[in-house]
Parts: sequence; structure tokens; C-alpha cells
Amino acid sequence: MSTVAIIDYGMGNLDSVARAVEECGAHPMVAERASALAEADRIILPGVGAFGDGMRELAARSFDQALRDEVLGNGIPLLGICLGMQLLADTGFEGGETPGLGFIAGEVVRLEPDTPGTRIPHVGWNEVEASRPCALFEGVASGTDFYFVHSYHFRCADSADAAACTPYCGGFVSCVHRGPVFGVQFHPEKSQKPGLRLLSNFLAL
Repeated sequence: MSTVAIIDYGMGNLDSVARAVEECGAHPMVAERASALAEADRIILPGVGAFGDGMRELAARSFDQALRDEVLGNGIPLLGICLGMQLLADTGFEGGETPGLGFIAGEVVRLEPDTPGTRIPHVGWNEVEASRPCALFEGVASGTDFYFVHSYHFRCADSADAAACTPYCGGFVSCVHRGPVFGVQFHPEKSQKPGLRLLSNFLAL
């Protein structure tokens, strides 16, 4: 059974992610210390809140360097969820301009309504449409609905890093992927069967 480190940096609902990982047949380990990441076969970076706060909390606990060591150095697969996906970027602007982890080139900017009735934050179920093949979506049809809660989105510097998009506010990137690094803007742990399938696919990498 694979061990999945779920990073606890004070910015996410860890219980629901841990339950979903367990339901997918893996062993969830809530990582309160950066050194714990060395014990994991997979790493999940969850998160709810502002980009600036998230990076400060990661750095205060030395998770930023531990992630570089384990993911970029050792090739351990990483899945960022919601804010966790956004923190993969070079820069974010929620809570002031802040450098991110820089794992996938791009910036995180506020969603801009494309019609007068478009609501921000974007909350609820919406389609995730494949931009290219990605192992996370094996067995998940393009256009499947997943659950979102966010006001900012990831703008990729290289379109090749965008694995899926969602048709809201003119369209935004809802999944990124480069090497062992994956990120989803939606919450798979709150997205019923499709979310569990996506997590199972991540665990099978």
C-alpha cells in the first residue's frame, strides 16, 4: 500500500482529502513536518485561502524546500489541489504579489467576469475539458463535471502545461501537468466518483 503525504500547512481541509485517499486504497499520512515528505510515495498539496498566505505558511514550515527536494530532485509525484495547484506557479497576486514554488511556469490572477451575470468566486460544479492526454483523466470523459471554489486562476506561460480547461469567465486552466507535477483547480475529494477516479489515477502513477 502506497503512503500519501498530505501536507498540513494550516491552509486546507485535510480530513476530506485523507478520507478520499483511504477510499482509493492508499495510506494517508498527514505531514506536519517537512521531513515527513521523505517517507512518502506520493505527495498531495491541498489548500484553501490566499496565495500569499499559503506561500508564507509553506516557507515557515520548510515545506517549500522539502517539496523541491522530493518532487524535483527525487521525482516523487505531486498533486496540488485548488490553492495547492496555484502555489505551483511562479507568481501569485492574491494577498499581494508573491513568488510561488515555480514548479510550472505561470502566474495566478483573479478571474474576470465575461458577462454581467457571471459570479466571482466561482462556486459549484462545472465541466473539465481535456486540452491534451493526461494520466489523471484515464477513464474520465472530457467534459465531466467537478466541484470548484475559487476566485483566482492559473495562467500558464506555456500552453503545453495546461492539461484541461473549464468554460467559465471566458475559459480558464483547470489542470496543469509537467513531469511529476500535477495540479487541479477543482476539489477531487468533493467530486464524487469522477474525483475518486482521478485520485486513483494519481495513486497509480
